[in-house]
Amino acid sequence: MSNKQTTTDVILVGAGIMSATLGTLLKELAPDWKIKVFEKLDKPGLESSNEWNNAGTGHSALCELNYTPEKNGVIDTTKAINVNEQFQVSRQFWSYLVEQGRIADPSEFIMPIPHISMVQGADNVEFLKKRYAALKDIHLFEGMEFSEDAETLKEWFPLIMNGRKNDKPIAATRIESGTDVNFGSLTRILMDSLEKQPGVEATYNASVEDVKQNADGTWEVKVKSADGKLQYVTSKFVFLGAGGGSLHLLQKTGIPESKHVGGFPVSGLWLVCNNQEVVEQHHGKVYSTAEVGAPPMSVPHLDTRYIDGKKSLLFGPFAGFSPKFLKTGSNLDLFTSIKPNNLLTLLACGAKEMNLTKYLVQQLMLNKEQRVDELRKFVPEAKDSEWEIVIAGQRVQVIKDTEKGKGTLQFGTEVITGANGTVAALLGASPGASTAVKVMLDVMNKCFPNEMPAWEPKIKEMIPSYGKKLIEDEALFKELHAATSKSLKLVD
Repeated sequence: MSNKQTTTDVILVGAGIMSATLGTLLKELAPDWKIKVFEKLDKPGLESSNEWNNAGTGHSALCELNYTPEKNGVIDTTKAINVNEQFQVSRQFWSYLVEQGRIADPSEFIMPIPHISMVQGADNVEFLKKRYAALKDIHLFEGMEFSEDAETLKEWFPLIMNGRKNDKPIAATRIESGTDVNFGSLTRILMDSLEKQPGVEATYNASVEDVKQNADGTWEVKVKSADGKLQYVTSKFVFLGAGGGSLHLLQKTGIPESKHVGGFPVSGLWLVCNNQEVVEQHHGKVYSTAEVGAPPMSVPHLDTRYIDGKKSLLFGPFAGFSPKFLKTGSNLDLFTSIKPNNLLTLLACGAKEMNLTKYLVQQLMLNKEQRVDELRKFVPEAKDSEWEIVIAGQRVQVIKDTEKGKGTLQFGTEVITGANGTVAALLGASPGASTAVKVMLDVMNKCFPNEMPAWEPKIKEMIPSYGKKLIEDEALFKELHAATSKSLKLVD
C-alpha cells in the first residue's frame, strides 16, 4: 500500500466552528494560501459544534450569572464586558459574510430571542438586584429590565410562573436583544462556502494519527482514512481544533507548552419537550444559578432553541461522566492522556475539586423522574411524559498549573500555541463558539505576527471595531449593533 505525501500552507484538524472560522478568516486574508481540513466524522459540525451538543446561546453575558461574580459585596462586571465585546466581534464578521454573499440566509443559524436571568430566594434576589444595578447603565447591556412583579414575570415566562407557589421570592432581568445561535448550522454554512473556494480541500472520515515537527520547522501530519490508507501532509502551520481530541494531538506535538496540561471530561444531558403546545408557551433563554460545586457549564437553563427549522424547548444540562473526550471517542481517552509530565497536575486538581466530584456523582445517580423534578423547580407543571432525555456533547475542562497553583481547573476557552507560532491547539469550552472569531483572531496574532500588519486593513473591513474597545466607544457600539442586527435579520 503506497502512502500519499502532499504539502499545503495550512492544516485544520477538525471541521467544527473554530476550524471553519479560522479557515474562513485566512481565506479572506490570504486567498492564495492552500488549506487542508481533516475531519474524523463524515460531515462538519457533528461533535462539539453540533446544535444538540452545546447551549446554542449567543453568549454575550446578558443572562449568564456566573460571568458577574460578587466579590466583597460588589459585582465584578469585567468578564461580562469582555465576553459581550467578543460576541460583538463574531456578529460583525458574520454580518460581513452575509453582505459578501458567503452566508445566504442568516436566519438559518441565528434568531432573536430574549435573554433572561431568573433567581429564587431572598439572597439570590438581592444578588440579581446588585447585578442589574451594575449593568443597566453600561451601553453593552442597554435595554436590561428588572422585575419582581408576578404579573410582569408571567408575561416574560408564563410556563415558569404557571402553578408556582408564592413560597419564596422570585425575580428576573430580561434583555430582548439576545440571540439563539445554531452553531451546527453555522459550521456547515461556513465549511460549505470554504470548500467551494480554490485551494481548499476538506477530507472527511479522516483521522489524524500523529503530528510531528520536521527539522526545518514544518509539521508532518499523519492521516488515516476510513479504508486504512495513510497520507502524510506537510504544512507550515497546523491548527488543532478537534474538540476534546485536541489534547491528545497537542501531546503528540511534543512542544514544551503541551507539558503539565491535562483534561477532565464532563458529559451532559438535556431534557427536551416533545409537546409542541408546551414549547409554544415559552419564548426566551432563562438562566438561573448553579448548584454548589457545579461547573459553570452546568448552570441550569430553560431554552427556546431553533433546530432543524423547528422551535424547540430544552432544559439542562445535567452533568454526566464518561472517560471519552468526544462523544465518538474511546473509553481510554482519559487514561491515555495521563503522562508523567501531567500526573502531579491532575492529582493536585483532584485533591482541590472534591465538590465537583461530589456533584458529578450526585448527577450520575439521577434517574429521569428525578431530573424532571429538577425541571419542576423551573416549570412547576412539567409532566414526565412530555419530556425526553437527549445526550448532549462531551467537554474536556482544561487542567494546568497557573499562578493560582498546581492543577487548576479552567472553565474557559484555552488556546495553546508553540513558541514559534507554527502550531496552535484549542482546548476548553464556555463561552467557546460564541467568541470563535475573537479567539481565532488571537490565534492569528500569535501565529502570524509578520502577516498581521498587512492584513489589518482587511480585518478592519470585516470587523470595524478591530483594535478598539466597544466599552469605551458607546457611539460605535450602537452603530455596529444596529448594523449587524439589520444584516443578520435580527430586527424587522
